[in-house]
Formats: sequence, structure tokens, C-alpha cells
Amino acid sequence: MKTPSNQDLIKGIQSGDKRLLGKAITLVESKKEEHRAQAEELLKEILPFTGKSVRIGITGVPGAGKSTFIESFGKLAIQHGKKVAVLAIDPSSSLNKGSILGDKTRMEELARERNAFIRPSPTSGFLGGVANATFESMLICEAAGYDFILIETVGVGQSEVLVSDITDVFLFLKIIGGGDELQGIKRGIMEMVDLIFINKVEEDNRLKAKNTKVELMRALHFLPSKEKNWKVPVLLGSALNNTGLEEVYEKIQEFIDLKISNHSFEETRKKQAEKRFDYWVQEYILQKTKSDKPTENFYEEHKKNASELKSNPSTEAKIFVEKLIGR
Repeated sequence: MKTPSNQDLIKGIQSGDKRLLGKAITLVESKKEEHRAQAEELLKEILPFTGKSVRIGITGVPGAGKSTFIESFGKLAIQHGKKVAVLAIDPSSSLNKGSILGDKTRMEELARERNAFIRPSPTSGFLGGVANATFESMLICEAAGYDFILIETVGVGQSEVLVSDITDVFLFLKIIGGGDELQGIKRGIMEMVDLIFINKVEEDNRLKAKNTKVELMRALHFLPSKEKNWKVPVLLGSALNNTGLEEVYEKIQEFIDLKISNHSFEETRKKQAEKRFDYWVQEYILQKTKSDKPTENFYEEHKKNASELKSNPSTEAKIFVEKLIGR
């Protein structure tokens, strides 16, 4: 099927056509050279219409209720007059790049909302479970006028770091389990979070949830502040029963207001864009390497040396890059 022109895509994006919005995201996700060229031009043209949303990263271990939380929170935000886009990162098969892409099924009620857009994006084996075009997809959703962009991670590997690097608010979902409530929570995640929501709190486990909250707050006390004058809130509730979500909504607004008053909101976004620049520099260098035959030959030579452990892979990479820059 022929890809619509950028003129048609931009018109569709700005008029709220979800079908063309989806096609625009498919375009920026494509790795075909002709699609990349069109995608670059599209992103350039929509850039003046971006940057006005609140970007929220949501993470948590499998079973924490991320999809239920996103659906309930998304519906609440819509009740507040907001438009909500969800970029749900689905784990892909490392062999065939396939993905279940079941988030629309898991968020049926939200998917039916006129002011909601849900886009499951396969990771295609990309590091940490974050699709390589998530940042660009987010810009397209912003150009379409979505106020909140919710990014759900698969909750494994480096995904938390990568999602934290492209969002304004990083929310961690916690559930109450057996044993030490802090067990399994990496220090790195705790240093990145801006808000913690203990999910699935019912009357029969409320006391235990409160104890978990105290433990988390004690742990947070010993960590450096990520944002000046912000004490990470630990909130209790149930996404399934729609309890505690209003407080989450208020705290997110409060946090964004604080970042703006601290002059860190725009500064953080600039740093995030710089990281995307670094990512694409590496990506394009690798593409150029494989498109030039002599360069590709010595690339494959050093890659073979690394795979056969004739020397340390990092050493082989260093030698290759030094040859590449010297050419």
C-alpha cells in the first residue's frame, strides 16, 4: 500500500484523523531508506507544533497493573478535558521481530474514547524494550494535539533508563508482595522515579500497603533529590477500582509546575533531544558503514575477530572506529 504524502499526513494529524496518525507513526518506525527520507521531512514540518504535551513514562514489574493503570488514568485525564495518547512498547521476538501488540485489547474502554489514541509499538529487538522511534512517535502525537503522552515500558533491562530519558515525569507502579517489600527494586530505578503509586490496594491489604509506603519513603530519604524541592510522593490506590488516581493526576500537575518554576523543564528536554542526536549519529554511522563496500569489509573483519574472541570486542570496535575516522 502506497504511503500517503506528507501533505496528507500533516493534514490528517492536525485534523485528528487517527488512521493517518497511525500511518505517520508507521512511517517513522520504518527502516526503509525511502521511508526514512520522507519521515525526516515530515518530522521537520511538524516540529513547530510539538512540545506542548506532558510526557509520562510508566514502569513496573510484570503484574503491577500498568495497562489497567494507564486505561483508568487516561479516562480520568479525558474527564479533565485532556487528550491522551498511549505509546505501549511491546516486546518483540528477537528472531522474527514479531510482537503480540495486545494493548488495544487490554485497554478496550480507553480505545473507544474519541480523545484517546493507543499505539502499540514493537521493540524490534531494540535495547531495553523501547522502540527506536518512540521519541519521534511522541512528537507526532504532540503535533496531533494530545496533551498527555503515556509511555508504557515492558519493565525489563534498560527500558526504565531509556523511557526516563524521553519523558517529563517517570512513574513507578509497585504492588505488595511477600517478604521484603524493597527486594527487587533497583537503586537505579528509585533514583529515576518522580512518583510512586502502590497499586492494587484493597481493604484487606491496606495496612501492609501503608507499611510498604513507609519503607519506600525511608529508602527515598537516603537518595539524592532528582528535582530541586521535590520529595517523591508515594501514593496508595487501585487502578481497577479507580481509587487514588485523582491524587496521582494532581501530583503530576504539581511536579510539572515545579519543573517549570525551577527552569528545569525546558533544560531537561534539551538534554533529551541531545541524547536522541547521539543515538541517531551512531545509527547513521552504522548505516553508512554497511553501505560502503570497503568499509563494510573491514567492519565485518573486526566483527569476526570479536565474535571469535581473537581480541576483546570493545578493542575491536575501537580499532574499527579509529580506522573509520582516519579514512
